Amino acid sequence: MPDHYNVLFLCTGNSARSIMAEAILNQKGKGKFRAYSAGSRPAAQPRPEALSQIESAGMSTAGLRSKSWDEFAAPGAPKLDFVFTVCDNAAKEECPYWPGQPMTAHWGIPDPAAVKGTPDEIARAFRDAFVVLDRRIGLFLSLPLSTLDQLAIKREVENIGRS
Repeated sequence: MPDHYNVLFLCTGNSARSIMAEAILNQKGKGKFRAYSAGSRPAAQPRPEALSQIESAGMSTAGLRSKSWDEFAAPGAPKLDFVFTVCDNAAKEECPYWPGQPMTAHWGIPDPAAVKGTPDEIARAFRDAFVVLDRRIGLFLSLPLSTLDQLAIKREVENIGRS
């Protein structure tokens, strides 16, 4: 068993869902997990609503930035153990080759950045996405990874994406 697992959350813009997932896992999985996020076509910066949601949960936003998934396919990038797509677009795209063949799964979550409406409706969409990510990451953290074989882990992380 490794001393920690590296997890990459992917989304197209890397501005909301994947950024929130990175912050949640880095907080809740501290010491055992190191989370990263990236996008196929990263936005210029994270959405302020996503950063606000992270801060309102008492989590740090330090160092969070929108970045390309190319950073994690380049030489010298962290060895990835898990790669989760959190949006349907990224799940359908041709991903780069990830050295070390990490376990992959799709955890589709509706895009809060696509919501049009009042400020309250938009804030609710970001809060809802955060809550779903928080719940799925909590389930992921409860898996006894050191005692499961690769097939069982794959099955469990895919099941979490359906919750």
